[in-house]
Amino acid sequence: MTGTFSTLGIALSGLRYSQAVLDNASNNIANASTDGYVRRTVQGASVTSGQVALWSTYDGHGDGVAVTSVDRMVDPLLDARVRSEHGNLSFLTTQQTVLSRVESGIGEPGDSGVSAALQKFNAAWQDLSNNPGTDASRQQVIGMGQSLAQAINSQVRNITGEESDQRLHLQSNVADINTAASGLAALNRNILDGQQSGLDVNNLEDQRDQLALKLANLAGGTVSVESNGMFDVSVGGASLVSGQDAGTLAIATGVTASGDADGNPITFRIDTASGSTPLTSALGGEAGGVADVLTNALPSYKAGLDQVAQQLADTVNAQHESGYDANGDPGTAFFSYDPSNPGATLSVAITDSSQVAASSIAGSANQDGGNADTISTSTQGVSDAYQRLVNGFGTQVAAINQQTSNQTTLTGSLDDSWEQQAGVNMDEETVNMVAAQRAYQAASRVLTTMDDMLDTLINHTGLIGG
Repeated sequence: MTGTFSTLGIALSGLRYSQAVLDNASNNIANASTDGYVRRTVQGASVTSGQVALWSTYDGHGDGVAVTSVDRMVDPLLDARVRSEHGNLSFLTTQQTVLSRVESGIGEPGDSGVSAALQKFNAAWQDLSNNPGTDASRQQVIGMGQSLAQAINSQVRNITGEESDQRLHLQSNVADINTAASGLAALNRNILDGQQSGLDVNNLEDQRDQLALKLANLAGGTVSVESNGMFDVSVGGASLVSGQDAGTLAIATGVTASGDADGNPITFRIDTASGSTPLTSALGGEAGGVADVLTNALPSYKAGLDQVAQQLADTVNAQHESGYDANGDPGTAFFSYDPSNPGATLSVAITDSSQVAASSIAGSANQDGGNADTISTSTQGVSDAYQRLVNGFGTQVAAINQQTSNQTTLTGSLDDSWEQQAGVNMDEETVNMVAAQRAYQAASRVLTTMDDMLDTLINHTGLIGG
């Protein structure tokens, strides 16, 4: 379009475009602190002239500007990397939290730990070997044995309690994963419908990105983008979200509906309308971290405690049974335990101090403390085994701490890169507003100029002075 009125149309398009830029900058600034908000930028394009006949010549100079889109400032590759590293960090952080809490409950080194109780137990036997005729020394041996058994029992209870808590934690994670998956599938549908209707779906895409990141944090979810823009999400090598449809993650074995252990390894499956699909690889994220400590770290340490408890009881019992008590009778088992659960059931089997077999010589029960002296040094192997167990667990915790620290640094660096790409920069928005303001003023000036020109043309052209 050419002519005087075409200039008015061009100036009007400039006003509209500048207004859109100002509105966008205002919206970015208003949402600078909104979680998950991705800054927008207005895309403009020069308006092409209308269709011109082959025998005609276009003699205009452009038809103005139009807003083609308002785009989110995203980088799909960076988004994918951020989700991946956040999933790794959640996996490690979950393990670090659980194992650090268990380490604190172990209490080593300390006055209330198993090592201190074992030392006091050995010292009590040594005192008895020096004073075999005193009932107080025999009572002390029984008391220190009970304290040692209770110290081991307490650690086992801590581990068992942590396992119970983490099974409930895992069930909560699975419920959160399914909620997020269902929400993401619904957003896939709404975004596609909105795009086909020509609506602004940027806010919906922000919400979908947040749910995708949540699934990465919870389960190590991996996103792939369909040709129509929908997000597909897989966890553990199986599809959880496919376009508008979401499956349901379920704990297949290992944890009952009430949160108890069923004696089997922890496995997962995804249920859909077409059937169930077992996961082909381990979950990532928070749920994966919980499943890992329930499968490896906690059972391993508990098994180590059981071995220590059984070794302690068998060693002391064997030596105690080779001695003689205060009545001159052969000694009986000092400790008792259930072979299927030694650490939790370890206890002192005798309650009468006269049954403590301190003597190694029949008939010299109140004068000889040879057997008590032997028992006081017989548990060195038990002490060494327990130290290896604790040191191994401490090394594992230290390794997790280091890995978490490294992963935190890497994830923080990626978050900074994402913020530079997608976050709102007040300085940039201020520059955009000033530029849009100047453009708006210039377009307004064009309208003013055209108004003056038309006034001259309409009201003053052809007038003859009287």
